Amino acid sequence: MKKALVPALALMMATPALAERGSDGDLRVLYWQAASVLNPYLSTGAKDVDPASMILEPLALVADDGSLIPVLAAEIPTIENGGIAEDFASVTWRLKPGLTWSDGTPVTAADVAFTAQYCMAPDFGCAVLAEFDGIETVEAVDDLTVRIRYAAPKYPPLQAFVGGRTPILQKAQFESCLGSAGASCTDQNFGPIGTGPFRVTSFEPGNVATYEANPHYRDPAKPAFARVTIKGGGDAMAAARAVLETGEFDFAWNLQLAPDVVAPMEAAGKGKLVGSFGSMVERIELNQTDPSPALGAERSTLAHPHPFLTDPAVRRALSMAIDRPILAELAYGPAGKPTCTIVPVPETFNSGRDECLTQDIAGARALLDQAGWLPGADGIREKDGVRLHLVFQTTVNPVRQDVQSLVKQWWSEIGVETDLKTIDGTVFFGGDAGNPDSRARFLADAQMFTDAFYLPDPASFLDEFVCNRVPDQGNQWQGNNSVRFCDPAFDAMMAQLNQTGLPRDRQRIAKDMTDMLTADGHVVLPLIHRGMISAHANSLAGVTPNGWEGSLWNIADWSRAE
Repeated sequence: MKKALVPALALMMATPALAERGSDGDLRVLYWQAASVLNPYLSTGAKDVDPASMILEPLALVADDGSLIPVLAAEIPTIENGGIAEDFASVTWRLKPGLTWSDGTPVTAADVAFTAQYCMAPDFGCAVLAEFDGIETVEAVDDLTVRIRYAAPKYPPLQAFVGGRTPILQKAQFESCLGSAGASCTDQNFGPIGTGPFRVTSFEPGNVATYEANPHYRDPAKPAFARVTIKGGGDAMAAARAVLETGEFDFAWNLQLAPDVVAPMEAAGKGKLVGSFGSMVERIELNQTDPSPALGAERSTLAHPHPFLTDPAVRRALSMAIDRPILAELAYGPAGKPTCTIVPVPETFNSGRDECLTQDIAGARALLDQAGWLPGADGIREKDGVRLHLVFQTTVNPVRQDVQSLVKQWWSEIGVETDLKTIDGTVFFGGDAGNPDSRARFLADAQMFTDAFYLPDPASFLDEFVCNRVPDQGNQWQGNNSVRFCDPAFDAMMAQLNQTGLPRDRQRIAKDMTDMLTADGHVVLPLIHRGMISAHANSLAGVTPNGWEGSLWNIADWSRAE
């Protein structure tokens, strides 16, 4: 399934004309990892961001080719049209005239300015705070014009409010939810008022969300569907069958299934698989802090470094033991490619390091021997009374369980003992501050999942690994730096990247930063560059894969095939 690069204008022109809003009745969608919130500022997981994108919209979206598509904005700011200041210290956005919220009230620049205030408020723990990095002020110049000023020249300048993770919130609905009150605003977080093609009618976290067509949507002929149900729960296998074999649902998201499993389903002729390769990489994080239960509330905090994963030799040996090409062949097929980087695209930002693609069990053993980690009586390596025993967690998924088992076997061959733990995806990717099994809380030694970045320049993604992004009680465990990597040298390079405008220099710095995490540091172990594979019924038209946005990014254009 190769990534199709479709220019934004051609993509929009190819959209079929829709005769009447709601004329195609009901749409049934399966997200087997159920949404837990409909506010992207509280969760970066696709299971939450995608369902929210039907309601909440940004100023612009990223097309599959990396170009920007204006959504609520009248045009994309550039230096030529005056939207981007020549010194890159400010950006001016202009809204389309006549926009309304789903309650019929007008959208204004004050809503945009408020949304920035909401995410940047102290004591909130905004899940996408990195996208607002460097912003000094956001000012509503008039009802249709908003100006973002940076404390210093910003590269890239278009970041906040670009993409489905940073949509515009209605000030009137959320103004009582600033700061520490944000996470507890249940009515707002479960039922946001938006500008998108649909509005939510009911939401049961971890189960089901129902929507109806937004009567105030700016295009009177869209959406084609009157109602949408997004059902959660189950697993990828059941989701694939519900579309490709039984036809109970129209669309199923994220079918992370082995190729020999899903191919016979598609052969049944009821539906088809669609996919695109964006920036998604399946990786293993090696916790840099100690998750020992004996530490109580201080588990997995920077106050307590990990007893052995802070040793570079151990991290490198764990990476050397993994056979990534085998994982790709057995578990992913055409939906995955082995990789040594967490920044596989754009190609200009890919460092090209590929040494991890060759498994080296003997080399890993020798490395551990040199570092003083020697096998004990039971074969498990130890040093100064510390055993190489780790808990390796991931979500419940047949492919991930197969990968877990293989990795456990390879690690055992170098003298590392591994206990496997599986967590329901809804829980693992949930944003609840009290959830002990979330990716952010990371109360294990190693964890595996897929992450991605959503702008063609990876600066905001790399910014997730700076020290002040580590999840802790102060940010309600909402920080993105779940691996707890904290290196002043990396932070300094991040500051340099944010002050560098020349593309060649930006690419060099970003490559070096990526290698600090992966090819050199082995804090994050990239495994597979994944395609996002979904399925839709043959009766569904308008589904356009996009490697940069969520699977429902153009749901306003979906319709029943004639």
